[in-house]
Amino acid sequence: MRFRLALFVYLHILGSFALPGQSVHAETKPNVVFILADDVGVNDLSLYGSKFFETPNIDRLAEQGMKFTQAYSASPLCSPTRASIMTGLFPARIGITAPECHLPKAVVEKHLVASASPSQKALVAESITRFDTSYYTLAEAFKASGYATAHFGKWHLGPEPYSPLQHGFDSDIPHTQQPSPLGAGFFYPFHVWKNHGKPGDNLEDLLADEAVKFIEGHKGKPFFLNYWSFQAHSPWQAKETQIDKYRAKVDPASSQRNPVYAGMVETLDEVVGRIVAALEKANVLDNTVIIFTSDNGPYFTANQQHMPAEFHQVPVTSAEPLREGKGKIYEGGTRVPLVIRWPGKVKASSASSAMIHSTDFFPTLSEMLNLKLPAGVQFDGMSMRSVLEENQSHRDEIFCHFPTGGHPASSVRQGDLKLIRWYCDNADLSDREALYNLNEDIGESKDVAELHPDRVMRLAARLDALLADTNAVIPQPNPKYDPNTSGKKKPK
Repeated sequence: MRFRLALFVYLHILGSFALPGQSVHAETKPNVVFILADDVGVNDLSLYGSKFFETPNIDRLAEQGMKFTQAYSASPLCSPTRASIMTGLFPARIGITAPECHLPKAVVEKHLVASASPSQKALVAESITRFDTSYYTLAEAFKASGYATAHFGKWHLGPEPYSPLQHGFDSDIPHTQQPSPLGAGFFYPFHVWKNHGKPGDNLEDLLADEAVKFIEGHKGKPFFLNYWSFQAHSPWQAKETQIDKYRAKVDPASSQRNPVYAGMVETLDEVVGRIVAALEKANVLDNTVIIFTSDNGPYFTANQQHMPAEFHQVPVTSAEPLREGKGKIYEGGTRVPLVIRWPGKVKASSASSAMIHSTDFFPTLSEMLNLKLPAGVQFDGMSMRSVLEENQSHRDEIFCHFPTGGHPASSVRQGDLKLIRWYCDNADLSDREALYNLNEDIGESKDVAELHPDRVMRLAARLDALLADTNAVIPQPNPKYDPNTSGKKKPK
């Protein structure tokens, strides 16, 4: 008896020490799976009320966790949001404000463009095109805390030496800098994953295969699986069986009626289902945090890139009742789906109307999992622990700086009020400000700025403070602007 007791004590003491390369009590650390959809809108899931799209696996994830109705991406375009997730910082601070990180030109300092067409009112920001390795990333924090780390899918934050492998990930598949599958697209042969697959293979299916292998191979230690899907970014391609299925469901009167896009969303949903099934098979599902969200709103007009001819005039999808979508600073461009499954922390089948920002993920995971951070690391995001554990709001403000494109703008939301500043948009090239009450006007169709000058002044001052704090690049009047060459209408 004494021998058994002594052996028990010895093993207990031995277990409190980690061997080289191992973490202490690794079995108690939750795994984390972060699934990021590409260009999927908040209303593109049956979970949020769509009658056209079918997403049973994502719906089931919400039944086991929390659904969010006011989650925001940091930008209406992908690369800025991706950088915000990795750092917990605003794109305005980082300087990646446009999805140009695949381009050959390496821009590493933020600044205004030197010149612009006479048809453009503003000199806009030239986005940084490489995600600087000086930033401490979410993956680095996991790795320093004893986690195996792996990235699957789209990155779009720069090629070597700015790839996932230089930002804390042990592996990166398919290790591409491209913003989409390009070339032959989602079906073999793959431009972004050469010498892989066979005729008939679908890119997303093969990436899911690799994610499943990773889970099986790492079920004995904590892991961070970062699955950033290529779905449902262009080119518009789906499996023929999916297209046929949704063609039969089309309601000509509905704003969501594109069978190709619906098939792509279904493929995304299947990937979610396969990852969850793999976690369950590995007996780690109940010790795994799963986050599902999107990088920005959806493509909302017709587009012919690889789209079958019969759907050339059919909008890809619609964010209604939200206004517009991808590439626009309105709600349709930045409000995104979000589901979090966290056994023991998040109540099953719960819903939250708390405002969530993509900068919040890093500080949340850092606090709740006690991740290792170097001294001095700071976040623009906020921990949403109170939301997850008690369903209590943690922030009352949403900030977005979008200083690129034909209509550069910034916005700040406080409560139900949202102010948008359109740079150089008045006749004299001064800035124009619009105010919307989202509680009364979720479609942002009624500018009430003239009715509430005091509220405009208050929100404008707050926006000025945010821009100054992040050292944001502010668009300036284009000295070569000629109103006679501009045929574009200003946003209302």
